[in-house]
Amino acid sequence: MARMLVELHVRDLGVIDDVTVPLSHGMTALTGETGAGKTLLIGAISLLLGGRADPGVVRAGADETLVEGRFADVDGGDEVVLARSVVRAGRSKAWIDGRMVPMGALAEAASGLVELHGQHQHRSLVVPEAQRRALDAFGSVDTGPLTTVRARLAALLREAEGLGGDARQRTREAEVLAFQVDEVDRAAIVGDQEEDDLEAEEERLAEASAHRAAAAVALAALTGADGGPGEDGAVDRLAAASGALSGRVPLDGLDQRVRGVMADVADIAAELRSVVETWEDDPARLEAVRSRRQLFHELKRKYGTTLDDVVAFAEEGRNRLATLAAEEARAAALDGEITRARADVAGEEAAVARARRVSAPLLASEIETTLHGLAMPSARFIIKVEGDASGDEVSFELAANPGEPALSLAKAASGGELSRTMLAVRLALTDAPGVLVFDEVDAGVGGQAAIAVGSALAGLGHYAQVLVVTHLAQVAALADHQIEVRKVEADGRTRSAVTVLDPDGRVVEISRMLSGSPDSPAAHRHARELLGPRAPARPDSQ
Repeated sequence: MARMLVELHVRDLGVIDDVTVPLSHGMTALTGETGAGKTLLIGAISLLLGGRADPGVVRAGADETLVEGRFADVDGGDEVVLARSVVRAGRSKAWIDGRMVPMGALAEAASGLVELHGQHQHRSLVVPEAQRRALDAFGSVDTGPLTTVRARLAALLREAEGLGGDARQRTREAEVLAFQVDEVDRAAIVGDQEEDDLEAEEERLAEASAHRAAAAVALAALTGADGGPGEDGAVDRLAAASGALSGRVPLDGLDQRVRGVMADVADIAAELRSVVETWEDDPARLEAVRSRRQLFHELKRKYGTTLDDVVAFAEEGRNRLATLAAEEARAAALDGEITRARADVAGEEAAVARARRVSAPLLASEIETTLHGLAMPSARFIIKVEGDASGDEVSFELAANPGEPALSLAKAASGGELSRTMLAVRLALTDAPGVLVFDEVDAGVGGQAAIAVGSALAGLGHYAQVLVVTHLAQVAALADHQIEVRKVEADGRTRSAVTVLDPDGRVVEISRMLSGSPDSPAAHRHARELLGPRAPARPDSQ
């Protein structure tokens, strides 16, 4: 058995001032006169399930309502404590094991522990997803393989999407990149220095004649070449100056400096002579230089500020082309994997749908048969399996009375009918939470039907803790335990008193439920008869 509710503490909830209710395994009946506070205890459990909190439930004179539930394994092992407060002027609060948590966290934790059935109460099996899980549990439908192949397909589709567009987009991108990289590669760029060299060469070639003429004038000035009689060039004058200084020790330093200048001038003259003799007009080379410089300009306009940027752009393009080639190869492989994954999903979906459609009428028939014995003799119960290929849209539908159409559980039944329907469903399933709470389950029944309802609840108590609010002695007598809720007055205030009844107390309470007179000897005898082995061993003293 899963965890059960071993203790419920309620403070300042309606007519309840402060009560702590110990609870046991099996079936426990909550009984008492109308208005005594039985439904308030169910409401307290609903608050632990994250149910709607109305500040009006706070007891007059108190600031807040507090509900605490302690859940533990039957053998007394691990336990968890859930708590909820409703503040008269403020927001509700929730705790798990003393740690404050969001309301959603409390509801999630409680939903795995408690299932509550009753009018306007939390009813998990009304939710389509829970109905699908119930059908799968009944039919032992293994959805694990389907979940696995669906996850595999989703991962492949995400990978395909992450490759960046479809095959045509990748092809277009590769074609553009290949053109751009080829354009840069054909330019055979050496680097930024080449552009500077070309600029200088263009300037030389564009003014070659003028450059030669200027070099010739300068050469004549240095060497005296082409000068008239008696004109010496700078080299001759420097030679004369060195000759005048030579041999004069005090002036030797100056002589050396003159000789150095004379050597430099001689080198300059040699270079000027090379210009005069070798620099010629070369229109073809000038056009080639200008064309290459224009090519560089166009490449920089397209791909970067400098030639180094253009070269880097081409390298990035080559890397992207390699990536695209790898992506194209992976995309081709993915197409095959996705096709196989879709086939796997379709196969598993078909298997799950078949299993669900086989199990649905079997479960529906079992539930319907049980309902006929729970004072719903004309009830029809239908389980529909619809939706996509796996039949994920499972819905439980009920026609509670003759001539009525089958509707979803949330629309088809009154509080009592729905509770009995949930009871019938639970009898057919074995995956219930540890605590099952029924309110109004016996509404509108009596006689043999009441005994059938009580027997069904007692049967559930063999594998879950069952708490049931009942006004029927036949149902209460079949419980393993019984708790009486009654009103008491003290100091001008009314409050609820909660008592776990012993065997004698059960005789008295069931007598009241039978006849309205807890002290009637005849009612006592009838109560003992209903209780059977649960009745006290000693004879009735009255």
